[in-house]
Parts: sequence; structure tokens; C-alpha cells
Amino acid sequence: MKSLLVPSLLRGSLICLRRKCGKSNCRCCEGKPHATPALSYSRRGKTKILTLPPGQIPKVRVALKRYRQSQQRLERQADAGLRQLARRLRQTRKANRPR
Repeated sequence: MKSLLVPSLLRGSLICLRRKCGKSNCRCCEGKPHATPALSYSRRGKTKILTLPPGQIPKVRVALKRYRQSQQRLERQADAGLRQLARRLRQTRKANRPR
């Protein structure tokens, strides 16, 4: 199978779908369902699922980690910006107080 290019950032969660195929003589009829790796994500309020070839799981896992790290970095920057704005507003108000 041709190797797929995985984007550097992915949002979502790795999940494992377990299901029965419906064949009467398959092992899944006796309790051990087939497992399929998948990426679960939401888009416009709806959950979407992409099934993945097993060989892509490590690359997808890395892309998911990069997304979480980028999101955390952005949150830290936004928090720092809020602290900076609050500090400047306090300083401005303090400087403009009547004495």
C-alpha cells in the first residue's frame, strides 16, 4: 500500500472502532470484534471519523501532539497578553487618579 502523507497538525482523538463483520464463520461472531484505528474529530458540531491504516497511527499521533502543543503555546501567549493589558490599565488608572 502506498504511504500516505499525514499533515503536520491534526485536531481530534485517536480511537479504536470495534465491530462485527457479519460473516457467520468469522471470529468476531464469538465475541472478539474486528478493531480498526480511526481519527475522531468534530466539524461544525458534528463528529466525523476517518479510519486509518495501521501504519499511519504513529504519524497521526505525532501530528495530534503537535496540535496540542501549538494550542497550549497559543493559550500561554494569550494569557500573557491579558496580564500585560491588565497591568497597563492599572498603571494608567493609577497615573490618572486625582491627588
